[in-house]
Amino acid sequence: MTTPLADLPLPDYDEFDTTVRGPAFDEQMAELAAESWIVRAKLGYVVLEREAGEMFLRSKQAEFPGKALAEMFDMKEGALGEEVARNILHLEGGDHRRLRNLVNPAFTPKAADRWRPRMRAFLTELFEPMAAAGQCDAVAALTRPYPAMTIATVVGAPVEDAERLASWSRWIQVQFDGLTLAEHRADVERACEELYAYLDALIVRRRAEPDDDLLSTLIAVRDGDDRLDDAELRNLVLNVLVGGVDTTQSQLAQALRLFAEHPQQWALLAREPERAAAAVSEVIRVAPITPFTARIVVSDLEHRGVLFPAGTIVLVCAHAANRDEAGGGASFDITREDAGKRALTFGAGIHYCLGVNLARAELSEALAYLAPRMPGLELTGEPAYDSVHGIYGLTELPVRWQQAVAPA
Repeated sequence: MTTPLADLPLPDYDEFDTTVRGPAFDEQMAELAAESWIVRAKLGYVVLEREAGEMFLRSKQAEFPGKALAEMFDMKEGALGEEVARNILHLEGGDHRRLRNLVNPAFTPKAADRWRPRMRAFLTELFEPMAAAGQCDAVAALTRPYPAMTIATVVGAPVEDAERLASWSRWIQVQFDGLTLAEHRADVERACEELYAYLDALIVRRRAEPDDDLLSTLIAVRDGDDRLDDAELRNLVLNVLVGGVDTTQSQLAQALRLFAEHPQQWALLAREPERAAAAVSEVIRVAPITPFTARIVVSDLEHRGVLFPAGTIVLVCAHAANRDEAGGGASFDITREDAGKRALTFGAGIHYCLGVNLARAELSEALAYLAPRMPGLELTGEPAYDSVHGIYGLTELPVRWQQAVAPA
């Protein structure tokens, strides 16, 4: 027997309550997940369980609601309208496959690994001047500049432009946080305009002076007889920049917070930095920086005896799904053998995160480098959490550590 979704007696979740974050968010999601695998929200429904969440992310009957979001928040005109219309996240079918296939070779594990020496150099540049101080705001000093420097290098932009690229990227990410977008629409629009102008100039420069970077590769690429046009080119590069800065810096900040709260795990990683890759998997499972991933049901869909009618908005909650018993529970343990293998942090299906290998490389290099050099890592104040809608990072992370002897 099939039950209409609207007839289910479900707990309620208020996604518009921006005050719920940090430990309060953890507690709220755990309580809701104990009541039901799905809850009713203001704009749709939230799935809290891993198996059901993965089904929605993979189903051809559910798509990323890019067009619906554009309508809902009137993102149809100007530079932001172009970015939304051409964002690879919002594309389906043949256009998505073609563009994804063009950029995929730049993000294989092998391609990501070749940037590791540069990552270590950036970490050294950032950490060594403050090592003796024994304290810092980890967000400002480490987690924010490091991924921006890396992604600028990967794309082919000057490292000295990393801070500007990061600022533009953070504003453009706001398109996925409707409440913040409503308040800062002009800032988001301006960031799109300025980044487009910057990329247009960078494309001209790289056409004249190609290098060993993503932009130069895309400029030269052919898809059969169909050349990648400039609009597609600059939007692909924009997608890489926007998707690879705020996300990685937020995940690294959450990683350092977790380790500061679990000193024995940090000490283990310092002794055995070869565990860094597993540590990254456990971090992204327990503290995903994309707590919610949206889908819209495009044709009637039945799951677990429940009918989801076309037009239903579903938010897959990776935060709760990753912590269910099938996902591994709520405890943080970097020795977990299957850490992260069932996590929904990077999505699933055709929109699985393009930059996952680069992000994992950046995070593992950072943790392996910092753990031996920051013994006794601990918080010196409360972390300042961002909104759980959009990219769930930290705006401040005050920490201190003991003096360390740099490893050989």
